[in-house]
Amino acid sequence: MIDVLVVDDDFRVAEINAKYVGKVPGFRVAARAHSAAQALAAVGRGGVDLVLLDHYLPDQTGLELIHQMREQGHGTDVIMITAASDVTTVQRAMRLGALHYLVKPFTFAALRARLDSYAALRRTVDRVGGRGLTGQEQVDRIFGALRTSPAPSAPGLPSGHSEPTTDLICGVLHRADHPLSAHEVASETGLSRSTAQRYLRHLEQAGRLRLSLKYGDTGRPEHRYAWVAP
Repeated sequence: MIDVLVVDDDFRVAEINAKYVGKVPGFRVAARAHSAAQALAAVGRGGVDLVLLDHYLPDQTGLELIHQMREQGHGTDVIMITAASDVTTVQRAMRLGALHYLVKPFTFAALRARLDSYAALRRTVDRVGGRGLTGQEQVDRIFGALRTSPAPSAPGLPSGHSEPTTDLICGVLHRADHPLSAHEVASETGLSRSTAQRYLRHLEQAGRLRLSLKYGDTGRPEHRYAWVAP
């Protein structure tokens, strides 16, 4: 098994990413961290093969954390998972040795493609190293293991919708014991009301939620949504 440290300052996002990791065969979540200090301590304790690292952390950036890890002699592999998509950050991540860079929002398929290629890299290194082979062919084989095919878009999601946000909203409604309004969903998830309303409307049209109306004193009905069991 490949043990993964999930690092994200947002507890909900970290939980979603951890669930994604747990769905990929051969991977398991060793720990979660929500700051650079927590992540560095987890790596220092050992037992972490791969770090899924956000760039925007409360105490320092993800890139600063990688630099600190290397200074302390930790060769733990890193895949960046962040909303930072500027060229400077991407270049610095490459120079610090990040093996992959995944921009938020992303789909489960996109993350799985990176994890699968990372697992292939480890298998290739073990195979080549075990035989004691050297030469350009073996080097090409190692570097080629990191290549990924473009991940398909999540089926059924309109443009501008992300799978992690959809999963977040579905999780809130699945756990609720009564129908929720867009305002309540927004409060539970930390999303804006307009964003929550947009996702709720799509999920209701897709048959994953049931819409009901609650009439108040104003006479204007409030839309409320309930989870529909598959």
